[in-house]
Amino acid sequence: MNAQQLFNEIKEKRSFLCIGLDTDIQKIPRHLLDTSDPVFAFNKEIIDYTHDLAVAYKPNLAFYESLGPDGLTSLDKTVKYIRSKHPEIFIIADAKRGDIGNTSSLYARSFFDRYDFDAVTVAPYMGEDSVKPFMTYLDRWVILLALTSNKGAFDFQFIEDSKTGDKLFETVLKTSKEWGTTNNMMYVVGATKAEKLKEIRTIIPDHFLLVPGVGAQGGSLQEVARYGMNSQCGLLVNSSRAIIYASDDKNFAKDARTQAEIVQVEMEELLLEAELI
Repeated sequence: MNAQQLFNEIKEKRSFLCIGLDTDIQKIPRHLLDTSDPVFAFNKEIIDYTHDLAVAYKPNLAFYESLGPDGLTSLDKTVKYIRSKHPEIFIIADAKRGDIGNTSSLYARSFFDRYDFDAVTVAPYMGEDSVKPFMTYLDRWVILLALTSNKGAFDFQFIEDSKTGDKLFETVLKTSKEWGTTNNMMYVVGATKAEKLKEIRTIIPDHFLLVPGVGAQGGSLQEVARYGMNSQCGLLVNSSRAIIYASDDKNFAKDARTQAEIVQVEMEELLLEAELI
């Protein structure tokens, strides 16, 4: 899927919502624990009730790896289910990998060949040769961590270069944008740093941005759109807990849909205001 195809899906669904499948077996409704695969059963219902509202799903690998082989089986079944039922949906492995070339090549093989994800999040700290192996796959994406939404982002990401005055996240953007294209590289920019999106857009005006932090983390969708939207929308805004854990009873999937609809309606209004649909 290239950038134009992704934008077409945004226009079709009138949404740029990404739903994070951060499925914690300790938080899912208790009645699902009686099923043969509680994690997949939870994901399946969330997908069944929200697929028409979301353009992307983003499983966070930690929630699956923590369960060992069973968790990876649930992950595999989840990706295959989305592929078979809703092939138009963009699937992101939130894995935050980053290692030297040979290891990155195996990570790429795992996420793109074995699990058939469209994209994987990658940490840039080890530089170009740790990222390039992911880009050998046609129609697949690297989503590079640039400016994250957590408090610890201030530990390193805002350190200024004494010569250029650039903050570290700006250096990451300026350097890495030469590694790929707008059709195979996105960036993670946290919604809680929405005021920085205007500066970021001066460096990467045309790239898609994956924006976590809306919902439970308190980021403003209005601000994200105001500062981050471009001529192709250019945004995938993620919400995880606020949607998937809207309730913990037998109607959890319906309640998740209700929350997703609230976000989608707001997104539709923002797309209309920007004259993108």
